[in-house]
Amino acid sequence: MYAIIQNSGKQYKVFEGLKLRVDKIEFPVGKKFEINNILMFVNKNDTIIGFPYVSNVFIKAKILFHGRDKKIKIIKFNRRKHYRKFKGHRQYFTDIKILSIVLC
Repeated sequence: MYAIIQNSGKQYKVFEGLKLRVDKIEFPVGKKFEINNILMFVNKNDTIIGFPYVSNVFIKAKILFHGRDKKIKIIKFNRRKHYRKFKGHRQYFTDIKILSIVLC
């Protein structure tokens, strides 16, 4: 049994017990929450595709950790023009654990 969820414009395939790194979620560490943006749910005998979301399925998850990724260096450079720009970016993330997938 698995589901396809959507979080901040990205799609993830999740199943029970999976640890997943997603974009930052504004909940404290240890908080349990529900995910309702489910695009598809697949069971052994049944496949439910949402339009756009599945209404009778929700996922219980728990916040494990908040942090920031490694720095990405962005360089703009034009040769022979004496032009260089350097910029860096560190994306915030949240590690979550999928506790259960519940079909109502």
